[in-house]
Formats: sequence, structure tokens, C-alpha cells
Amino acid sequence: MVFLQVLIHKSMSDVDTCATSTPNFVDLVELTVISGNGGNGKISFHREKFVPKGGPDGGDGGDGGDIFLKATQRISTFLDISSKRVIKAGHGDDGSRRRQHGKRGKNSIVDVPCGTIVSSNGHILGDLTHDGDTVMVAKGGKGGKGNPHFSSSSNQTPRKATSGKPGITCQLRLELKIIANIGFVGYPNAGKSTLLKTLTQSNPKIGNYPFTTLHPNLGVLKHNNHELVIADMPGILERASEGIGLGNQFLRHISRTAVLVFVIEPTLPDVSDILSTLNTLKNELNTYDPTLLSEKKNLVVVSKTDVLSPSDLSTLQTILGDTSFIPLSCYWNNGIDALKDTLIKMVYDTNRS
Repeated sequence: MVFLQVLIHKSMSDVDTCATSTPNFVDLVELTVISGNGGNGKISFHREKFVPKGGPDGGDGGDGGDIFLKATQRISTFLDISSKRVIKAGHGDDGSRRRQHGKRGKNSIVDVPCGTIVSSNGHILGDLTHDGDTVMVAKGGKGGKGNPHFSSSSNQTPRKATSGKPGITCQLRLELKIIANIGFVGYPNAGKSTLLKTLTQSNPKIGNYPFTTLHPNLGVLKHNNHELVIADMPGILERASEGIGLGNQFLRHISRTAVLVFVIEPTLPDVSDILSTLNTLKNELNTYDPTLLSEKKNLVVVSKTDVLSPSDLSTLQTILGDTSFIPLSCYWNNGIDALKDTLIKMVYDTNRS
């Protein structure tokens, strides 16, 4: 399993600088792809001693190379291709005498992460979900025909051949949607990264300032002979769907998860604020994509409950009513096993439905 590496920053100024400089996680890129031109057909006549009328023998031009995108588990971001911008395939060679056809142009195969959606001018060309999924995004030009194709009973010495067809130039938009079983959603500093580390032994950046998580972090939960991929999304603020904060850049990743977990930090002294926080998060998801909540199971996790009294927990139960939630403390490891059991049950019940 490939884990996303986390940028290390020492201050909010470092975070701001990194957000505008070259990141090591790129989930959206635009490319220009140019397939190869076909080679030209050849006008040629057989010339050999004692064979005065050898006839036409021009070879066909080779087809231009195609361009493919291929999904692979070896990479998890567009970082490697984000600086290329233009991808080209090889041109076909021209035909030659003695009916020798030109060599076909070399294909160009570009590796992309699993979960890549390929589109051009608003039309989806491919959804590369699984390792090895491949889509042709630009077909090479057809090679031209040599003069033997134009020979006839009335024209046995044709002086005609066709040129190769040009390749295709196409503007592509590659969008990565991380494939994970579970997605953590919550405000900045709600405890999502700490919970991910506790559940999966991954090492996300953890800090006490907003937007510690600048891109989705992945971890693998192993429990009771099951493995689940968990994605910790950057913190979502109110109006994130309108571009506030960092969360709007990564809401697209939530669409590939099977289960959404709302990680909410209770506020003191009034723990009733948890309900408004939950409603705000759900509203942002609904604004971004109304189908997210209706099509996915979801669970509420109340983090950092080690600071709550028994009466606070009782109040939470009353406030949340029928909403399924699990109180936990990563500090004391309370509720962790119950959460693992619940997540596995939710994911596998979802897969069976």
C-alpha cells in the first residue's frame, strides 16, 4: 500500500509558503498530448537489370504513435507528470522503395495514480480506478499509402502516393479522487490526524495550528483479519464549498469513500455546539455534492472526550438523539476498539449491499 508523504512545516508562514510553492501532493493537472504523425507513402518503381518493367514498389508510411494513460498503484499523486505539461508520441517513418513500409511511431504510455478521472473539454474519457486500467487519449495519424495502391490496368506506372495523417492534439484534465474505504471529515484540529495515527500507525503531521493537514493522508487499518484504507481529509470550514480554507480543494476525494466519519471536537463549557458543527459539515458536503450523504453511510466520532465529564457525555447523547456516534479518547485509547469494529462492519455491510 502506498502512503502519501506529509510535508513538514514549522510555522504558519511555512504552511503559507508551501501552499503556493511546489507541493509533494498534486491531485489536479492539465496536460497537452500530441500523438504521432503518420509517415508518408513512397513513390518508387522497381529498378533492376534485365527487369525493364518492374512496376511500382513504394512502401506505405508507418502509423503515428498513440498516447495512453495507465493506472498504477506505484504512485499516488501527479507530482511526476505535473512539470511535463506536454506529452508526445513518436512519428511514423516514411515508406521506402521495394515496398518497405515505414516503422510505426512509438507509443507513449503515461502512468497515473489509481482513481484518476481523465476528461477533455468537459467530456470524461476514462475513469482509471484499478491497477492496470488503461485509456487511449490520442490516436496516432494513419500512415500514407505508397504508389502500388494506385496501380490499375490503365495506369501501371502511377506517380501518386498519399501523405500521412497528422496526429491529434488534445487538452486533458486529470483529476485524482483518492480511493479509500473510509473518509475522515471535520474542522481543522478536530483530532482527525491523531485518530488516523492511532488506528493505522501512519505518521501524519500533527500540530496545534489550523491546516496542519495540507493534503489527504492515507493509512491502513488492520483489525480482525480485515484491512481498510482510511483517508484523513484537510479540515473543512464553513463555506468551504465556496473556496474558504483548504477543504474545498479536497472535497472531491470524499466521493470515492464508502463510509464518512465526522470527527468532531466538543467545545467547553457548552458541548451542545457539537450539533451546529455537525450540521455545518453536512451542509458543506451537500453544497458540494448533494449525493454524498444520501449514498454513503456515515458515523459521528466525538474526539478528545477525556476532557468531558459524565454529565457532558450524557448531554451529548441527548443532543445527538438517534445519530450514531462513538465517544473516544486517543490519549487514553478509550473507544478505539469499538470504533474499529464499527468501521469494519459498516464497510463490509456496504460492500454486500
